Amino acid sequence: MTKVHRIEGRVMLVNAHLVESAEGVVLVDGMLTVSDARLVRDAIAAIGKPLRAAIVTHAHPDHYAGLVTILADRPVPIHATPAVRAAIERDDAIKNEIVGPMMQGEWPTTRVFPDADVAPGTTLRVAGIAFDVVDLGPAESPADSLYRFSEREWFVGDLVYSRMHAYLADGFAAQWLAVLERLERELPRDAVLHVGHGEPGGRALVAAQRRYVEAFAESVERHRGAPRDRRRAAVVADMKRHLPTDDLVFLMELSVDPFAG
Repeated sequence: MTKVHRIEGRVMLVNAHLVESAEGVVLVDGMLTVSDARLVRDAIAAIGKPLRAAIVTHAHPDHYAGLVTILADRPVPIHATPAVRAAIERDDAIKNEIVGPMMQGEWPTTRVFPDADVAPGTTLRVAGIAFDVVDLGPAESPADSLYRFSEREWFVGDLVYSRMHAYLADGFAAQWLAVLERLERELPRDAVLHVGHGEPGGRALVAAQRRYVEAFAESVERHRGAPRDRRRAAVVADMKRHLPTDDLVFLMELSVDPFAG
């Protein structure tokens, strides 16, 4: 019998998940900041079972930067698909230059990367838990994957957000929409999605994410000819009407200019 523990960050609204079995704990994604990573480390200690492995679902630093704090030099394998590992290794120096000044003392000054490749289409077995590995290519990030660990439960990373604004600055909106359409076709009706941001939910979250990406792309196109500051404000206003929350709105705002090109 397995149990999923969701730890939500306090500095940033991002999730890490702990999958607990009789044999130990598997960490799925590893937070952005030092403080939030310590929350995960404390949660592992409270469970009182050994951490057997970590999994990184995709190539954004809010899901791997905190691993160095969580693992604390423990010899724990960090699993990812080869595409996710390669994207993290390629882009981390750029993320360090961008995110480091934003987060200041909360940014881990050293980071650890995935070191145990898992082949897409295979099953990762660790701590008595079987994770089916699916590689989906670029979508929300330059490299996205998902992991099924029961007939109906999936870790989907940031392919689907749960009632929060989203990051689209990497520019793969068309690919992301194609992935979401695939998930709408292939996920079971009773699927439970453990997401990177927000509470878990069902298939309805996939349709909502598809509408969000479409709305963002349409808004950017509609305001493309406006001056940069005015364009950004107009898109943010459109998207807050589409999704009336401030949760992670800064990620969407950061996406406008890169998406517009």
